[in-house]
Amino acid sequence: MSWSEASQWLSLGGNEIHWIFKVFLVVFVTLVVNFIVKIILARLEGQLRKTRNLWDDTLLEAAGKPISYFLWLLGLSWAAEIAQSESGEVIFDAVGTVRQIGVVVLLTWFLIRFVGGAEKILISPDKMKQPMDQTTVMALSKILRASIIITSILVIMQTLGYSISGVLAFGGIGGIAVGFAAKDLLANFFGGLMIYLDRPFSVGDWIRSPDKNIEGVVEHIGWRQTCIRTFDKRPLYVPNSTFTTISVENPSRMTHRRIYETLGVRYDDFAVVGKIVDDILLMLKDHPDIDQTQTMIVNFNAFNNYSLDFFMYTFTKTTNWIEYHRVKQDVLIKVMNIIASHGGEMAFPTQTLHVPEQIQILEQQFGAQVDKPEMG
Repeated sequence: MSWSEASQWLSLGGNEIHWIFKVFLVVFVTLVVNFIVKIILARLEGQLRKTRNLWDDTLLEAAGKPISYFLWLLGLSWAAEIAQSESGEVIFDAVGTVRQIGVVVLLTWFLIRFVGGAEKILISPDKMKQPMDQTTVMALSKILRASIIITSILVIMQTLGYSISGVLAFGGIGGIAVGFAAKDLLANFFGGLMIYLDRPFSVGDWIRSPDKNIEGVVEHIGWRQTCIRTFDKRPLYVPNSTFTTISVENPSRMTHRRIYETLGVRYDDFAVVGKIVDDILLMLKDHPDIDQTQTMIVNFNAFNNYSLDFFMYTFTKTTNWIEYHRVKQDVLIKVMNIIASHGGEMAFPTQTLHVPEQIQILEQQFGAQVDKPEMG
């Protein structure tokens, strides 16, 4: 190889090594900057945790990963532009478009992460003195996420050269066809929207329907269906459109629980019925778990076939199911003690057999056993 040929090879090799070295240097600088930014964000996060403001923590947490990917996007696109200027490959012509789309995607990712963090703050009793209703916050966060995603898609389509006005016009025409094809899906969507607006129940509420075999605790309210955990721990998925056509009871929102019992004593205790009723009423007025501001009735009510009936009508202070039954048990035991203290007994189905006087005389005179009629 002659000297001139060697010089030409070195010169060409030097140019090739020069732009490849630039690409490597850009990638290396991107790696170093990304590492430094992570350290800065970690220290900043430690400082922000010492403050009482929770929103700056959420903002930084939402921005952490998108910032890292944004730095890599800038570095790699810069390296691709260097490679394009030296190699002239057609594939690198899309670098600018990819970078723009990447920025939109990362910004969308950041906003969605921030909305999710804000949702956790607003419903947390540990972070908010007066946490917002979970159902309302979930509805707002879903609307915000949907708005962000739709806006991002339109911006990306505009970046790719599609006409947004044409897309919207096509969406208006196609929406009619989609509406007929997916009417059940739309019915569930608007049913979920009505749940969010009217709020007949929220996540965590115990609900039941007298129209359908639906009863349990609400676990999740989606746009299409609601998940209810039944009392035997099975998940029940109910389409939201169902709630627009049925009645729904929400026992979780009751202010009191009612004790309504009909009790009966024997006819032999008719002389003490008035005293028993009065003592039970006094017991309820002195009971610490009975709400004295609500209706309280204890009255003799009816002559039954085998008992003298009186009813007890009152309300407990608690609405907790387990605590209510403890209070009810205590009240009923005290009622039985009051009846016993007056020499009375609780009535149960009985029959009285009256033996004719002639049969009794024959038994006394002859000592014979006379057949007696059987009990009917």
